[in-house]
Amino acid sequence: MTTVSARILVGLLHGWRDAGVAYSALAERIRLLVLDGRVAVGTRLPAERELASQLDVSRTTITAAYAALREAGYLESVRGSGSVTRLPHRSAVASDPLETELADFSKATMPALPAVVAASRRAAEQLPAYLGESGFDPLGLSVLREAIAARYGVRGLPTTGDQIMVTIGAQHAIALIARTVMARGDRAVIENPTYPHAMDALKTAGARLVPVSVTTDAGWDELALTQVIQRTSPSLAYVMPDNHNPTGRSMPTSLRETVVALAEQHGTTIVADETMAELGFGPQQLPFAVHGPAVLVGSVGKTVWGGLRLGWIRADRTMIQRLARARYSGDLGTPILEQLVVAELLKNFDEIVETRRGTLLAGRDHLASLLAASIPEWHVPDVHGGLTAWVGLGRPVSSQLALAARNEGLMIAAGPRFGVDGAFERFIRIPFSYPAPQTERAVEALVRAWQTVRRHDALDPIGELASIA
Repeated sequence: MTTVSARILVGLLHGWRDAGVAYSALAERIRLLVLDGRVAVGTRLPAERELASQLDVSRTTITAAYAALREAGYLESVRGSGSVTRLPHRSAVASDPLETELADFSKATMPALPAVVAASRRAAEQLPAYLGESGFDPLGLSVLREAIAARYGVRGLPTTGDQIMVTIGAQHAIALIARTVMARGDRAVIENPTYPHAMDALKTAGARLVPVSVTTDAGWDELALTQVIQRTSPSLAYVMPDNHNPTGRSMPTSLRETVVALAEQHGTTIVADETMAELGFGPQQLPFAVHGPAVLVGSVGKTVWGGLRLGWIRADRTMIQRLARARYSGDLGTPILEQLVVAELLKNFDEIVETRRGTLLAGRDHLASLLAASIPEWHVPDVHGGLTAWVGLGRPVSSQLALAARNEGLMIAAGPRFGVDGAFERFIRIPFSYPAPQTERAVEALVRAWQTVRRHDALDPIGELASIA
């Protein structure tokens, strides 16, 4: 069972003392940590006395906070194990006013394209031809692997089908690569902020994370990135070079070339997450592996629909075979019908991505306009691709804002969810990938939540001083 120490938990609880009853504010912040995944379900929380000492509050406050979490279904007392985090059962969630009718903006995704229905029908017609086979194949159907390879060719990277493995989404691909390439205790370079589930996959593989900054203004910290590779010789470097999640930045060609050269010198496997590579609003970048050896990860989750749980890995043939051998310990292959659906969709993929780019560009402009009119003190960056805006709040209150937004009917991920060490309380990720009416309702909820946070700050001189520091 995983245990979180009082010291680490206190670091995650930074800024929890807002206006209101102390135990309730503490319970709400711990609840957010569980919902955001910063404290995993099944984690043993610190003993009440130990946490009280670290927070410099009475034990009564901790006891009351833990009791409130148990009552809401987020904590369970396990004999011999103390207080363990849980998620409430569906019936309990339905009775919780904070969890009913929530608009979920914690996910950067788009509704499915109508083309999915037609592609599914055509795929179903092809399915009988495969029913005589076992269905257990770690590499994927040749028809799909060849289609994915051809797509890389269209994008400027000649590829053959035997350089492709089909996976159950990009997350599955990242986790498989991490546990195949790395040994426990190996260093892994990762961007900061980054895609949270990639960070989780690397941690699960036992990586010691080495963060490198990415900002909306300057992009990658080039000096830090090159020095980290030179000084630590990491086993793996995970990057999202195109339309980075959450900042929206894309890595310059010169830096791609530098990183590839350094990785070759120091034995580092580059894993380039290209799930949003074709969602830029301007000229499209070439695939990362054009510049040298790199393992590429792709999927249709962002371009077509998250409900199609299908992704892929593009690598040299030796790496693909190595991944295939390692895969059997986790799963036995990708579902056949979904592969046939995606093979059909790839036949008209230029049209699909062009439609998506237009939708996202309009969504970006609409969100920026709404925020400029309603919360002008926020900094909304000029995003050139992807699905999200990494919005600067101007004060370290992201977690408070996320909690206040839940009370207004909006679920949104706080900035620290994207940080390696729980940083980024001054930022919040807002997707612009949803239909305009949903975005408008989300911004209305954020406006109300922001007003609540500002009122609390006005009543809390300590919090006001902290926001200025």
